[in-house]
Formats: sequence, structure tokens, C-alpha cells
Amino acid sequence: MTPVLTQHRATAHAPHIRDDMTVEVALSLMAGARVDHLVLCDGDDQGTGVVTLARLSVLRDTATYTDRVRLRDIPEG
Repeated sequence: MTPVLTQHRATAHAPHIRDDMTVEVALSLMAGARVDHLVLCDGDDQGTGVVTLARLSVLRDTATYTDRVRLRDIPEG
């Protein structure tokens, strides 16, 4: 069992995405996989958190959003 699966039992079956991907890529992956969240992974493929469709949708609707925003640049909260 990998550490990611151990740490994220509830999200073990959610798609994993690197934190250097853009919000647009994440939204596209969520739509294609028909999921409402993704497991974020760092450069070493270690799980670092979860990003939700709701969070990305709110971010996308802000005035400061561009299609170059990367997942790791999203502020907490």
C-alpha cells in the first residue's frame, strides 16, 4: 500500500493530479472522470491534499482568475 492511499483512504479512488497543473486542467479532468474532487500530489507523487470542484468553481468566477493559475497557487481557505 502506498502512503497516499494510507493517508487518504476516503479519496483513494479519486483521480490524482500534480499540484503544478492548471485549474483548467483540473476542471477538465473532473468533468471527464465525473468526480467532485481530486487528490493533489507534489513532485514526488506524494498526496498533499484534496481540491474540490466547488472550490475551483468559486476561484474561476473571481475577477483575478486567469487560465494560468496553478493548483499550488490557490490560497488556503
